[in-house]
Amino acid sequence: MAYEIYIGDRMYSSWSLRGWLMLEKFSLPHTVHMVGLYSGTMAQEVAHLAPARLVPALRTPEGLVVGESLAIAETLAERHPDSGLWPSDPAQRATARWLAAEMVGGFSALRGECPMQLAHIYEGFEMSRGVKADLDRLEALFAHARKVSGHGSGYLFGDYSLADVFYTPVAARIVGYGLPVSAETRAYCKLLLSDPAVLKWQALAQEVSYDPEPYAMDLPKRPWSLD
Repeated sequence: MAYEIYIGDRMYSSWSLRGWLMLEKFSLPHTVHMVGLYSGTMAQEVAHLAPARLVPALRTPEGLVVGESLAIAETLAERHPDSGLWPSDPAQRATARWLAAEMVGGFSALRGECPMQLAHIYEGFEMSRGVKADLDRLEALFAHARKVSGHGSGYLFGDYSLADVFYTPVAARIVGYGLPVSAETRAYCKLLLSDPAVLKWQALAQEVSYDPEPYAMDLPKRPWSLD
């Protein structure tokens, strides 16, 4: 039996991307249900999942509904302990959980001023002090994770884990707004965004057009590229 994952518009829903990657990247059987974030029908489309009211939301094969990305992550990790969702090493696992939890609760400037979009790259975006502080915090957390894991490049804890899932939309923000980060962090962003699952998600996102475009900025833009 498969999980059911309820997600919003792929082009813009960063939390939906996280929820889907938890299932897709760890080969957990699932079916996808789309919820229109910009059609005015979201409340109606998720009413049967109450009290869950946001995406992503997960329904287990037994019919249990789980809301909130971190709760979904921990539920899947408990149910599939051999799938490698968290690192097996206790210190690395604790650090990975820390990074995921801080992503959920922090980085408000980066998330608010640079909404995830996978359509193009904005040029000339001017960072606020809040965004700069969030980027500095990202660099510090990534450096700490790599110190704990002993992996100076590649995924944060050697093998792909939920920590990488939670920071994939951050990578999209860094690339999509041309934000200045270290060469190491840029390489990590490219690794996350060149993953076949993410490319599949992005291709599906391109099949939908928006008029007007949500979160549009009055800035020059160029085609999406990881180069």
